[in-house]
Amino acid sequence: MMGERSAQDRLFAADHIYLDYVGRETLYGYLAQHRGQLFRDEDFAILYCRNNGRPSVPPSLAVSILFLRAYDGVSFVEAIERTKYDLRWKVALGLELEEVPIQKSALQEFQARLVLHEQGEALLKKSIDEARRAGYVESRKIRVALDTTPTLGKGAVKDTYNLLADGIEKLACRLAEVAGEPNAGWAEKEGLQRYFGSSLKGEAAIDWDDKAQRDQLLTQIVQDGRRLLSLAEQARHEHPEHGEAIQADAALLERLIRQDVEQKPGGGCQIKEGTEKDRLISVHDPEMRHGRKSASKTFNGHKTAVAVDMESQLICGVEVLAGNAGDQEKALDLVHQAERVTEAQVEETVGDCAYGGGPTRKAFAAEQRLLTAKVPTSHNGDCFPKSAFAIDLDRMEVRCPAGQTTTAFESKGTNRGGRFMFADATCQSCGLRSQCIKGTSGRTISIQPEERLQQQARAHNKTGAGQKSLRERVVVEHGIARLVRLGIRQSRYFGKAKTRFQVILAAVVANLSLVVGFCYRKQKPAINTTHPVTQALSTPTDVQNTAQNGFLADNWISWIRHQYFFYCIRPYLVYSPM
Repeated sequence: MMGERSAQDRLFAADHIYLDYVGRETLYGYLAQHRGQLFRDEDFAILYCRNNGRPSVPPSLAVSILFLRAYDGVSFVEAIERTKYDLRWKVALGLELEEVPIQKSALQEFQARLVLHEQGEALLKKSIDEARRAGYVESRKIRVALDTTPTLGKGAVKDTYNLLADGIEKLACRLAEVAGEPNAGWAEKEGLQRYFGSSLKGEAAIDWDDKAQRDQLLTQIVQDGRRLLSLAEQARHEHPEHGEAIQADAALLERLIRQDVEQKPGGGCQIKEGTEKDRLISVHDPEMRHGRKSASKTFNGHKTAVAVDMESQLICGVEVLAGNAGDQEKALDLVHQAERVTEAQVEETVGDCAYGGGPTRKAFAAEQRLLTAKVPTSHNGDCFPKSAFAIDLDRMEVRCPAGQTTTAFESKGTNRGGRFMFADATCQSCGLRSQCIKGTSGRTISIQPEERLQQQARAHNKTGAGQKSLRERVVVEHGIARLVRLGIRQSRYFGKAKTRFQVILAAVVANLSLVVGFCYRKQKPAINTTHPVTQALSTPTDVQNTAQNGFLADNWISWIRHQYFFYCIRPYLVYSPM
């Protein structure tokens, strides 16, 4: 059953005593002042039973701790410790000095509930709502910029030998669990004990410079794997209640064998040359993939895609893609998410060249959305590129740089485009032939199914509005930089769902940091010289020292609390014998 925080303030809560000492302009101080509006218990009622069970830790308190954990980039253990001794956390959470609000297991379970019930987007929306309440963003029509950045996976990336060994070990553990036997005992009985050692390759007594010995070891591993798959099939029929779990682990091992191993013509197995498309690279995190940010930069893990409001720089959309996915994947989903989170209409979407492909433009055009992105350029070596030709789709003709035109068009289908062809005789007699084509046949110009949309995009990008949007796209880089500083470059968890929640929490912190900065610039804190306590102080130096040490209160009640604590309670807490 859901626990709730009391609306009544406590006399010795840290935010009443130390708020000015920690600083109202800090994120800790902002959370202390606005946590009741930002995180409310009733917003998380879906996570709990309504009328049964022991009351839980108030969810508003638990989510505030997760927020501070993302801000400071600490582990669950360190987060619990900071709720005990860190004065900034005490102030932000409204705790008393000796209060221990939650245990590590309860905090981990609460985060698991948030991930399971897909509450990440709701948390992101809360940060945008707070920005509206603070006056940081007001418009109901926004422009968003999209981009991606690599996020390294948590799972161990191994070579083929150890990858197959991990797959065998995982399936063997599953079958031992179904059989009700210890893992080591079951493995020894089936002759698979070497996969439960410290390192398969380290314990293999072979010469690793000898390819024949390497292939022999690989063949033995594959044979053990296939024998284990037969045992799994038998266990699946004998224990149908565990059939789904066994099938999942068996399919994983079967995929590992298929993607990396091939049969040798003379018998035995060898490692395939090259890299399999969509290769699975980690047993511990099967959703990780080999990724490439550029021609020279590779990574192992996922891609984080974000949508940023170009005016306020608030992050309003987050998705986690496979590492080998294209940047433009789920671009339209990000726009839809941005509209749900901000409760505003996206008037324009801006991206880099990766978002300028034909299929992406077609998807945006189908919803009558404006997409501003550079059109991918085609290269033809030292010869004239496609952009040097004037393509008239209304008249269905193409004019070459030499002034020759053609209407000969060969269609590849409605959804496959086609190509324009110049006659061989025309190209052979052309004075610019050496700059246009290397072969003996005539020049051809390929036409995409979305060629008309690409022409419209090129024309829009040349306008003042288009060029301005492309320049302003850099704000998404600033948003990604903030997320990277908050630790999203390395995933803390296995799987895309948990990684997405990590990125969303970082986005909430980044958004509220912008709001705090806005509020501080708009209304800088100043000493209230008309306050009775301030008037009683004799010199400006006294005023300054008092404010710096946290003794200046906003009203008489908090000042009395402060004096009572320091002169009546604190001496006994500090000097009383243990």
